[in-house]
Amino acid sequence: MRRREFVGILITAAGWSFGTWAQTSRRRKIGALLGVPEGDPEVRPRIAAFLSKLQEMGWKEGRDYNIDVRFGGSDAGRVRAYAKELVASSPEVILSQSNLALASLLQETRDIPIVFTVVGDPVGSGFIKSLARPGGNATGFTSFEPPLVQKWVQSLKQIAPRTEHAGILLHPETITNGIYLQVAKETSATLGMAVTALGVHNASEIERAINEFARQPNGGIVVFPNPITNEHRELIIGLTTRLRIPAVYAFGYFVSGGGLMSYGIDVVELYKRAAIYVDRILKGEKPSELPVQQPDKFELIINLKTAKALGLAVPPNLIVAADQVIE
Repeated sequence: MRRREFVGILITAAGWSFGTWAQTSRRRKIGALLGVPEGDPEVRPRIAAFLSKLQEMGWKEGRDYNIDVRFGGSDAGRVRAYAKELVASSPEVILSQSNLALASLLQETRDIPIVFTVVGDPVGSGFIKSLARPGGNATGFTSFEPPLVQKWVQSLKQIAPRTEHAGILLHPETITNGIYLQVAKETSATLGMAVTALGVHNASEIERAINEFARQPNGGIVVFPNPITNEHRELIIGLTTRLRIPAVYAFGYFVSGGGLMSYGIDVVELYKRAAIYVDRILKGEKPSELPVQQPDKFELIINLKTAKALGLAVPPNLIVAADQVIE
């Protein structure tokens, strides 16, 4: 199925028709480069939420604006190619999701406004000057900052107290993953755990890394957020369950898909908030003057069925603290 056909299905299902990329004076142009695969089921509610929020604010797709959505997934080459194509089509604003997508867009333009979502540590990654005053053509909504890594490591020790070795599944070339790794090492040391960095780039490396890590006893894994780990989440969940390795994730849909535990953000909510910034930019505000916003709500989700399969007795206080418990 072609990209435009797929997005058309999404938007029609949400109550809108997907118009062509019209070259008319009254329709505004919005581009979107998302760091998820085209067929990822998590895409549907995100795009629907973005479009719904725009409609709430008076923007009707096909009448007031047209949108061109590209799905880059974790393929860096594809993401860079789509970034080049989008910029060449001269949209008035671009919605971006993932550090890879944002980095690729900023390589192509320092003029077209970009509203990003699900981006970790944009200051440390060099995308903006500061949260309060981004200073360039990009602004938006962060997903995870380094202090949150402490919570992931601590949660692993809480739900699996016997853990002595923490495996950190990450993409080593992503700047934020490197920053997070240092925090994970420092936090793990205070909890008496040794750290093994499990750098991966594809499915085969994920499988090899987890299988090798499973050879040592009392191990647990923290899966860092990245398009690669996100794209291969079924593989990661399947391996950690089969090998009886407790694992903590950054997104709740890992847990609803069979993972053990997550602590993180509501991505759909970030897409709604991104629509507000797109609205403000289309009405004349500059991204350099719109502060980058951090998440103000985090959700703890636990899968008791998975915990039982792993032989874990979840502490009652952790269950009480959870926002959602899957049984």
